Amino acid sequence: MSMPYPGEPFAEAVGEAAQTSAVAVRLVLAVADAVRRAAQRRAGGEQALPAADQAVSEASGDVKALVAPAVARALMSDADWPVMARQLVALRRAGVDLEDFLPRVGDLAASVGNAVEANAARIAAEGTQEWARLLRSTLPASAVREAILSSPTWPEIAATMQALRQRGVDVRRILTAAHAEGVGVDQAVDRVLRAGRRSAASPGPDPVRSYGPLTAGLDVPNDLALGSRFRALAQLGVSQSESARFVRWVHEALPKREREAALLVNSRQWPLLAARMARMQDEGRSVPDHLTRLMRDRSWESGPTSSLAARLVRAAADALNRPTPEDCAAATVLVGSAKARSATTARPPRPTRTTRTTRGVTPTRHPAAPYRAPLPNPLAGRSR
Repeated sequence: MSMPYPGEPFAEAVGEAAQTSAVAVRLVLAVADAVRRAAQRRAGGEQALPAADQAVSEASGDVKALVAPAVARALMSDADWPVMARQLVALRRAGVDLEDFLPRVGDLAASVGNAVEANAARIAAEGTQEWARLLRSTLPASAVREAILSSPTWPEIAATMQALRQRGVDVRRILTAAHAEGVGVDQAVDRVLRAGRRSAASPGPDPVRSYGPLTAGLDVPNDLALGSRFRALAQLGVSQSESARFVRWVHEALPKREREAALLVNSRQWPLLAARMARMQDEGRSVPDHLTRLMRDRSWESGPTSSLAARLVRAAADALNRPTPEDCAAATVLVGSAKARSATTARPPRPTRTTRTTRGVTPTRHPAAPYRAPLPNPLAGRSR
């Protein structure tokens, strides 16, 4: 096995650690920017990213002052630095305190870099640098590649590659095939783990607090988060256009009560009410007919102003849950038609005989004979 020049593994480790740190920060900023955009859309208008030149100039000072020098250099030398700078400036203009945000991101980047350097140092100590270099040049950066390098069996893997090369085998071709299989394994295991987490996860605080009339009959996920209306509606399967239509119906059901209507549709529990309305629509029930009860029964008006929103939510849930006469009539028709179509309820006509009385002919019914299935023909279906 050929050995690298002195200092080569360390230089490679430092370079990869810096690049990985920058990628980690890029991911965090991308997530933060997505959240900022969604929050601004909910508030009425998303703000565009600032110009690149201005953002780079403004963000560079913050990064130098608030992030460790090594991490700051890695960030500002990255090809994606202009994009990261624009996102940072947009976050500040949206109200994010970068003096609190950036140090935490810098600590994350440093920990990622340290982990990469430690992994490279372990590989160098084991004398498997050549195979680690071959692995990195052959396989794309992925969870599979890092799983191989960080595996406790890495020395054995490297020895196996050495043995294959000595026998004239193209190790790169084997690695490429192994990577494809590893990706499939990673995805299959991840699917199982995610399914297990979903089934074993206990309900969060919002589903527990909302349990009762608000959630009866609804498919409420355990991780429902009512603090984010946009996300909660998506979790409950209600589109933004549907929610806007339901808001309009509430305002129409509470004429000249704009304040009360606003309290109801802006309440924390609104996504659950919207999910109830969407379910009623799917069942063919008229949501506006149910909402008219809010004005017919105004018991929600009684009580302190501080709890008016909670009383409105309870009244709306009751108005939506209680069936209307039209609902009952429709259910009766459905049950009746279902019985008429059911083969199990149909009865064959019973035989009748007539007996003469002084008042004329009177039909008399024989008691129904018990049903007996015909005995099977033992020769049916057989060939001679």
